[in-house]
Amino acid sequence: MMSRHPSRRTRPLVTIIALVVMVIGGLKFIAGSLRAAPATSAGFLPLPVRAQARASSPDRRFFVGGNWKANGKSTEISELVDALNSMDAAEGVDVVCAPPTLHLVEVSRTLRPDLLIAAQDVSQYGYGAHTGDTPAEMLVDSGIEWTIVGHSERRQHCGETDEVVGQKTSRAIDKGLKVVACVGETLDQREAGVTLDVLQRQLQSIIDHVGTSPESWKSLVVAYEPVWAIGTGCSASPEDVETVHASLRQWLAGRLGATTAHNLRIIYGGSVNDANCEQLADIPDVDGFLVGGASLNAAKFGRIISSLREHTEES
Repeated sequence: MMSRHPSRRTRPLVTIIALVVMVIGGLKFIAGSLRAAPATSAGFLPLPVRAQARASSPDRRFFVGGNWKANGKSTEISELVDALNSMDAAEGVDVVCAPPTLHLVEVSRTLRPDLLIAAQDVSQYGYGAHTGDTPAEMLVDSGIEWTIVGHSERRQHCGETDEVVGQKTSRAIDKGLKVVACVGETLDQREAGVTLDVLQRQLQSIIDHVGTSPESWKSLVVAYEPVWAIGTGCSASPEDVETVHASLRQWLAGRLGATTAHNLRIIYGGSVNDANCEQLADIPDVDGFLVGGASLNAAKFGRIISSLREHTEES
């Protein structure tokens, strides 16, 4: 009488068949998931960033930049510096203030040392016959460590192209400055569904000039500033910011390598204030903020810094 149980000879065959069925089923499930997921305009899949914790990297300390733009008389600048000097220590957060060019040296002398200084722009040229320009060498000689490059107001009002932004970024890094490189789309571009195409084009120009060396990219912070949200009081939704930041990091990983992209700080700017900073700071791929109007108020700016410091303590 035959046993109802498989023989020792047939058991391995049964096991192999079962494993093959499981593998085929798993592959079908993955293929179905990929077909169901919507592709972005750039042709890659959005990352499920809500399920991720903020990436841990010693190079990705939270960063807060305060862009004072063309604001402040001498007395007002002095009062703002005094107020900033009275803030709590910015532990675990890199804080960089960008006063108008005329006040750079004075602010660098009077602002406390844990708050760093940035220029709002830098020339793509060196010393010489370049009227109105500020060479990177001149900033470094004056003790300035950072500069903003490619802000949308420079692109719009001064006609700066992606090529010029790439040149400025490269030269600034070569001469020893660290750079906050701004990218962003207009409202028309957003409504046309080409946001990622625009941002990738802007970043590609920077890559073309800076190269892909990890050392060079350690001197860079990328600021995503949707043009339609700057100074309008209309910040991008957390979902939009989440998608753009994760997509940019994924795209950069394909050009710079996974490690460089992982370590790169990508910050958000666009009507950031003390009311919305907590929610924005929760987004895994947001490594800080570039703040405009709110940075002119030390109390509001301090609360923005505190929101990031609290996230640092929690992680």
